[in-house]
Amino acid sequence: MNVPFRQIRAAYTDETITVYQAYSSAIARPAVAAQRFVPPFKLDRMTWIKPSFLWMMYRCGWAAKPGQSHVLAVEITREGWEWALAHACLSHYDREHHADHESWRALLRESPVRIQWDPERDRELNPLPHRSIQVGLSGEAIRRYAEDWTVSITDITEGLRDRVPQERPYPLPPDLAQRIGATVAD
Repeated sequence: MNVPFRQIRAAYTDETITVYQAYSSAIARPAVAAQRFVPPFKLDRMTWIKPSFLWMMYRCGWAAKPGQSHVLAVEITREGWEWALAHACLSHYDREHHADHESWRALLRESPVRIQWDPERDRELNPLPHRSIQVGLSGEAIRRYAEDWTVSITDITEGLRDRVPQERPYPLPPDLAQRIGATVAD
């Protein structure tokens, strides 16, 4: 199967999308208990969410890295997810998506969301030839994520290797695909 170079693949329903984060028990346990991100989670610090389970496993080393011992599956509203994408800026200048460096810098300054496309991973965490999205939330976006978009938070650390979720291409409106630099099918 030929996978587009930059495509969002995720577990989602008609109303929600699942994203992943890894935290220490000091942040994970209160979040799971409250079903919201609560202190010591910090709203003044950028947080990165990932819809790719295997990219999250690569990032946290299957929950073995210090400070990343709990993997959380965070179900958020698709409305919130798409708000984040609509208010995003690519983390790096891309001449195919920005008129020039200055217009990219202006967008970067005003956007509360950052987009990075990193190599997707297989079950052994080897890089694949296509990219996976990471979404960095700050300012208004992190507040909305923590207070409005979150539907549920589940600690999925136990049995991680046995639960690789089924992910499928996320349907993106063309304007959002363009904004985040996703590959648009011909």
